[in-house]
Amino acid sequence: MSLSRTDQIMEQKIIEVLSSKDVIPLYEAQLMDELGIPEEEEDSFKNLLNQMVKEGKLVQTKKKKYALPEDLGFMTGRIQGNARGFGFFIPDKGEDDVFIPAENLHGAMHNDRVMIKLVDSGGRSREGEVVKILERANKTVVGTFEKDKYFGFVVPDDIRIHQDIFVPKDEINGAQNGYKVVVELIRWPEKRRNPEGRIIEVLGHKDDVGTDILSIIRQFNLPEEFPEEVVRAARKIPQTIPEEEIKRRKDLRHLRIVTIDGADAKDLDDAISIEKLKNGNFLLGVHIADVSYYVKENSVIDQEAYKRGTSVYLVDRVIPMLPKELSNGICSLNPNEDRLAFSVLMEIDSKGTVVNHEIAESVIRSNERMIYEDVTKILEENDPELTKRYSKHIEDFRNMKELADILHSKRMRRGSIDFDLDEAKITLDLKGKPIDVKPYERGISNRIIEEFMLVCNETVAEYMTWNEVPFVYRIHEEPTVEKLLDFNEFIHNFGYHLKGIGGEIHPKSLQNLLDKIRGSREEGIISTVMLRSLQKARYSSENAGHFGLAAKFYSHFTSPIRRYPDLIIHRIIKDFIKGRMDKERMEYLAGVLPEMAEHCSQRERVADEAERETDDLKKAEYMMDKIGMEFDGIISGVTSYGIFVELDNTVEGLVRMTALDDDYYTYNEKHYCLIGERTKKVYRLGDTIRIRVAGVDLASRNIDFVLA
Repeated sequence: MSLSRTDQIMEQKIIEVLSSKDVIPLYEAQLMDELGIPEEEEDSFKNLLNQMVKEGKLVQTKKKKYALPEDLGFMTGRIQGNARGFGFFIPDKGEDDVFIPAENLHGAMHNDRVMIKLVDSGGRSREGEVVKILERANKTVVGTFEKDKYFGFVVPDDIRIHQDIFVPKDEINGAQNGYKVVVELIRWPEKRRNPEGRIIEVLGHKDDVGTDILSIIRQFNLPEEFPEEVVRAARKIPQTIPEEEIKRRKDLRHLRIVTIDGADAKDLDDAISIEKLKNGNFLLGVHIADVSYYVKENSVIDQEAYKRGTSVYLVDRVIPMLPKELSNGICSLNPNEDRLAFSVLMEIDSKGTVVNHEIAESVIRSNERMIYEDVTKILEENDPELTKRYSKHIEDFRNMKELADILHSKRMRRGSIDFDLDEAKITLDLKGKPIDVKPYERGISNRIIEEFMLVCNETVAEYMTWNEVPFVYRIHEEPTVEKLLDFNEFIHNFGYHLKGIGGEIHPKSLQNLLDKIRGSREEGIISTVMLRSLQKARYSSENAGHFGLAAKFYSHFTSPIRRYPDLIIHRIIKDFIKGRMDKERMEYLAGVLPEMAEHCSQRERVADEAERETDDLKKAEYMMDKIGMEFDGIISGVTSYGIFVELDNTVEGLVRMTALDDDYYTYNEKHYCLIGERTKKVYRLGDTIRIRVAGVDLASRNIDFVLA
């Protein structure tokens, strides 16, 4: 249930009162008294309190008093399920996870929003029990249907939903054995009783072309189509710019402006310009599509965009945040067309310091639609054909490279962590079958765009922070000491050590380690484990800084076509620079931004998971016809049940312990290795080994290797 603006402000005030009071809990009447609520508004105030209790923002005691959950020893957050029946509780407030044994889940399923209490805080891991299910996440589940004579059941695709779903005979609705289906849950799990559901959609046989990706789209509840009212609203938006709007804005059409994107990108939301000034400084222009001009707050398009939160880039398609009339049309900074933009013009000196900046609503005209590969060829290979073709931009490209190097050096000096992890580039044929998997190559052009967007995002965040305006930050909190101790123990196996462990660690220590391992065989493994040791970046209305970038201020400003937080802060900045940021607007934003930031973080996590799932699926499919073939790989993980091996093409598979038949191997948890009892042979992280592909299970995305 979405609250009105007044209720959102009141909700914030209730939380503030309960946070500041020494004597809690408080009765409803005491709260009304504290907040000066008149008697005639008691009913609506009571409704708001009930809503807050329902959402887990408040707890009501047996004596009908109200308190914040944490003050009574409760925590709110989400459940992350496990195939073996237990779960982990992920708190809302960024604390460490809590282990929930199967018997303490009390019917909670993967991703459900719950309230828990701690039952055992001893040792390094905490244990909890679900006391209330606040919101069910799995209204529908995707899986494979299996039919019996009198009933059926659905085996969920998501292994974190560990129970099969029972389907009564009269709810099967034509589903056949081995078909992928969507099942709607009509009864939640209870003690010793599986969830129950009805089949609402049959997607196709599990082996049919296209059923696999469609299943993932349904599993993550990704909306393929826009609602009709949103489509109608998008079609009404003019694809030309009114002359009076151009006159009102800063006209930057005289600048040499280019976009640099991937070859297949259609939603071009950032463009750049550069100029070397007489004083030797650079004038960098980062010009971002002015989506907020077209997508008005609380319009039907805006509501749908907020719901989606982000565009999702699956291996064979994009599920956009905005309708194509906007994302590929009037908002996209297409070449040789006038476009409305939000421009950040930064004067940057030879040390990479932004000495001056201006943020302005503008009108621009991109001169070229460049692709990464071409700009890299111009700068790294002096490609004669491309150099001739883009001759009027060559000096700009060289200036861009010079400035990007300066900005990168500045970031490295302050200790920003620069991961160089291999991403997979998966190529499909027209039928959706993977025909190539290889690491995605990042050239100098990728780094130019990366550095320019980073400095723009920082500049905007710092400017708004100093002006004390409610804002949405992109934050990355410091890693926990426990995780860093574990990581330090892990790298000790390779002869490395982190400085500063035990006290406050600076990201520079981690970057120094990455510099040391660059080019080594263990580089990929250590980088991956380091990344897992860090917190996940998220959106927040409170500025906690960005640990990974070693930045005090950071935001997402540069991609409003595909990320909703960028659209939020475009509106905030516009209100501020146009003098519309009055007390009422500030109070409203302070009330709504925490929830909006959390929602956007959640939508981002869903998108990441769906993207990873389609990548893993297509990687497994790619290896299907490689069974029996041999490859060299590097040991990327060691567990008690076997060793994970990553191939040069980024595909990862498992050599099961049972397949190591030349000896009996024991798992040494401390040193991340397997040791043969008789031969003393050791398999450790980072070792290079040769494997043979033994089998592929598409349903579980598992690839089995054996030693060659």
